Amino acid sequence: MSRRPRHDIDIRHDDAPPRRWSLPQAKFRLLLVVSAFLLGYFAISLRLIDLTLLRGGDDNAQRPAASVAGPQTLRGQILDRNGDLMATSLKMASVYADATLIIDAPQVAKDLAAILDDSTAAALEKKLTSGRKFVWLSRNITPRQEYAINSLGHPGISFEHQYRRIYPHGRLTAHLLGYTDVDGRGIAGIERAFDREMGFTGEDIRLTVDLRIQHILHRELEKAKTTFQAIAATGLVMDVQTGEIIAAVSLPDYDPHHPGEATDEEKFNRVSLGVFEMGSTFKLFPTAAALDGGAASFATQIDATKPIKVGRFSITDYHGKNRVLSLPEVFIHSSNIGTAKMALALGRDGLREFYEKLGFFKQVPVDLPERGLPLYPQPWREVSTITASFGHGVAVSPLHLARAAAALVNGGILIKPQLKLDSDTPLGRLQGERVVSLETSDKIRKLLELVVASGTGSKAYVEGYNVGGKTGTADKIGAKGYNRDARLSSFIGVFPMNAPRYVVLAIIDEPKPTKDTYGYATGGWTAAPVVASLIEQMGPLYQIPPDLSNTHDIRVEMAPYLKDEKLARKGSADATGTDH
Repeated sequence: MSRRPRHDIDIRHDDAPPRRWSLPQAKFRLLLVVSAFLLGYFAISLRLIDLTLLRGGDDNAQRPAASVAGPQTLRGQILDRNGDLMATSLKMASVYADATLIIDAPQVAKDLAAILDDSTAAALEKKLTSGRKFVWLSRNITPRQEYAINSLGHPGISFEHQYRRIYPHGRLTAHLLGYTDVDGRGIAGIERAFDREMGFTGEDIRLTVDLRIQHILHRELEKAKTTFQAIAATGLVMDVQTGEIIAAVSLPDYDPHHPGEATDEEKFNRVSLGVFEMGSTFKLFPTAAALDGGAASFATQIDATKPIKVGRFSITDYHGKNRVLSLPEVFIHSSNIGTAKMALALGRDGLREFYEKLGFFKQVPVDLPERGLPLYPQPWREVSTITASFGHGVAVSPLHLARAAAALVNGGILIKPQLKLDSDTPLGRLQGERVVSLETSDKIRKLLELVVASGTGSKAYVEGYNVGGKTGTADKIGAKGYNRDARLSSFIGVFPMNAPRYVVLAIIDEPKPTKDTYGYATGGWTAAPVVASLIEQMGPLYQIPPDLSNTHDIRVEMAPYLKDEKLARKGSADATGTDH
């Protein structure tokens, strides 16, 4: 029996099928890999849920829009008519913390409190121990503060840079410009009116305002408010030819960098939003209506010897002459009786229709979101005509009053007030609705000039500038009717009267009499000097040369219509500003 060679055994070994344990091993390894991926996926998902839904939701809500939406659009600047900066945006740092990375919260809080002006160590420590991934510590810090905090080297403290709105002139232009929120959205004033232009397209807005005149008006109103211990003061300057608002001030005011710290009274824009009964300044309008409608002329004689009886009330004059007055005398003596009779001569609806034509029954069309809605009698009765003729029963904003007065002196055109400087509008070209004739406008200018030359507005006189104007003093409405101890004293002035260009309005709210005013706190004593001081400073700035020739004297021209010889000289007993 022969034996097999060894190679036969080897050949059969090599040709044997592969071992079966290799396939289960491959499946096991694949399962391990898949399991690892699934575990990683679930771990990441759980972490995202923890950050976004459990702990991170509030933190993300506190992050500025720039953190989510990317870089902010640089908001456009606001400039005055001369190109001087009124509002801009600066890149500033805000400091925040990841509280989970803070090692020694009490010490970190103490270090930060020594640098930050708006936080205490206790308040900071509370934030640093909150366990939150994101918490603001302070917004809009200075570069010096940022450097100091960064130098501390504390882990978990970081900075985010955003644009903050800056108002170089602070309170001076607060009510005009308004302010923005922390995300740069316009909340009030010009910032809100042109929010889309400045915020989305980055357009610069150039205003009609002149910062130089704004400074003067603000200073003079603040001085009057302090002198007469008034609760508020308001004023504006407007170009009667173009409607451009040169200056507008509302006191009290506020810091637009910290609007949240201001009271409602401080943020209230009295120029365009507040509506008030304006008193005797309103006598301009029934006088113009009577002259324009042919119901009266300068030669018209009006009996002002007796009060007008209206039910159980009597309409009287504050300092009545108790005689028959010509129309110019009614105006310069500010006679309630005479003005009411002129208004009644217009017919049942005459004065109401004229007031409606002047825009007294709707908001002023101006580029400000803060616009007051006038108040007026509804229904309008005969007694409404009487009281509204001397400024009672109709409440309008100071801007309403200035706009209507401008129409009476610019040749008779009611124009739209302008705040945005429009290079496409030809300067000096009046665009608007005619409300009185050129002839009536000329007569109103003469009456206004006479009030300053010999009437209740003598303290608005400025040598060489032929100022005209009308005083007003209105009792404010209280819980039990009109309060004689709370008055709104005003003066609306126009200059230069030979070619009217600017209307200047000053209103002092609840002024108190002083020794220097001999116990008076009326418009002629409190508001007229404000207008005079502004004109005296504005004239040279605007290169309006004073006329010192003394060839024109309105008192001589109007003498045929004046019976009182005292009116022939300035500074008479009637020129005390004791209007009402």
